[in-house]
Amino acid sequence: MTGHSARWKLFKFLKVLLFSVIFSITVLFLVATVRTFTFDVDAGLQLGKWENTTAISLHLSPQQRKNLLANFKAAIQIPTVSFTETNVNTSALREFDGLLRKVFPKIFSSSLVQHEMVGNYSHLLTVPGSEPDLEPYMLLAHIDVVPADEADGWDAPPFSAQEINGFIYGRGTIDNKQSVMGILQALEYLLERGYTPRRSFYIGLGHDEEVNGLHGAANIVKLLKSRGVKLQYVLDEGLAVLDGVISGLDGPAALIGISEKGQATVKLSVSSAPGHSSMPPRESSIGILASAVKRLEENPMPRLFGYGPERGTFEHLAHKHVKPRKIPFICRVLERKPDTNAFVRTTTAVTMFNSGVKINVIPSYAEAFVNFRIHSAQTLQEVLELVESTVSDERVKVELVNGFDPLPISSYDENTFGYQIIKKTVQSMFPQLTVAPGICVGNTDSRHYKDITQDIYRFAPSWFKPGDPQRFHGVNERISIQNYEEIVLFYFQLIQNNDVRKLPPPHSSQHEL
Repeated sequence: MTGHSARWKLFKFLKVLLFSVIFSITVLFLVATVRTFTFDVDAGLQLGKWENTTAISLHLSPQQRKNLLANFKAAIQIPTVSFTETNVNTSALREFDGLLRKVFPKIFSSSLVQHEMVGNYSHLLTVPGSEPDLEPYMLLAHIDVVPADEADGWDAPPFSAQEINGFIYGRGTIDNKQSVMGILQALEYLLERGYTPRRSFYIGLGHDEEVNGLHGAANIVKLLKSRGVKLQYVLDEGLAVLDGVISGLDGPAALIGISEKGQATVKLSVSSAPGHSSMPPRESSIGILASAVKRLEENPMPRLFGYGPERGTFEHLAHKHVKPRKIPFICRVLERKPDTNAFVRTTTAVTMFNSGVKINVIPSYAEAFVNFRIHSAQTLQEVLELVESTVSDERVKVELVNGFDPLPISSYDENTFGYQIIKKTVQSMFPQLTVAPGICVGNTDSRHYKDITQDIYRFAPSWFKPGDPQRFHGVNERISIQNYEEIVLFYFQLIQNNDVRKLPPPHSSQHEL
């Protein structure tokens, strides 16, 4: 009887303990859920009354709009292709320089604007402000584009700038001549209207971004550093306005890149004895290497969603989700598509595979190159260790060709000048948009600027609908005429918005949880 009573008491104790654990977990989950899905996107970001700096408005006549479009088309028609770090289309770059001087006469004749050529083909423009004590900022874009072949299935020749149903088709329309021409067109309009900035700013137009920017952006930074320049912030290409791209999101959102992924290029190689195809070994160098590559593809890098800047993205967007979801569910949804899987993990892309010299000779050597885009929660060294453990074959040599860690995360709170200026400009133009921080999955020229500024942002108001992200470096790259005009207006307003001396004070905001 005593033993039975003791067992009964133990059972009751365990039952109460189990209930307490379940209850505690449930409460914690509900608190976390409430915090995430009642997250106020403007909590702490609601700023007081802004100093009025947008004194010049932009009203374009039909002829001005026609000229604006003609300038942009002319830029697309020049094939400023970068093939490799040592092979860029220099004649096209010279032609592009001539175009800029022709269509933006105010910029190149103004006593206010100082223009310099850097690395032979890149452009650095300095626009001094009337109040030199205000820290300057910098706008970036790049002139060069990746190769394009009409035979790949383009609806229009890739350097024709042909109009189809309100869109301009051509390589560079969204990467990145819309920003090159948009920035310069905005400055041209401002100079025509007698504008003088209060805050100094720079414009940097790189000519080799697509092949790492080692001669363009890197040399611009070197020049600025030699002059002791420190920047309030830098704005480059990167993220955009996403409309229907993120599953379950109710309405479009503007994502401002606050970091970008790291990168690693890894070479895998196998050496073995050559032989005749009539007497093949059990495994050839190609077969061994193919198996290693297959293991990398079948075993993707771990899910890291929620451990980097992307968590802030979805906290800001949670109130826009039709059906609020938990992080694990969002993670599973995102990894279904290549363009959103990039937010979840370090991505693995086999980009080159080389072997063989003759059809009847078993090759002695095979090599493959794999490109990794490194999640913000990982390091280059961690990725290399995972590659080694996944390949797990001593016959396969693993070598790092080049790589770098993810970029630092820029500030985006209510006291951050650059982020708030960009956000204000976006919301004044597109009040229906939710603005959120984001992670840029590609790499940009802006990474070269991390030594002269703490805050780097990656955004242009290019408007992307489902399928549009695949146009980057792909077939049928295009931009709508309306969207290009919006980009010009964005930079026109952004430059003026930067003339505030300081941000207005934020409204106080309290969370109960």
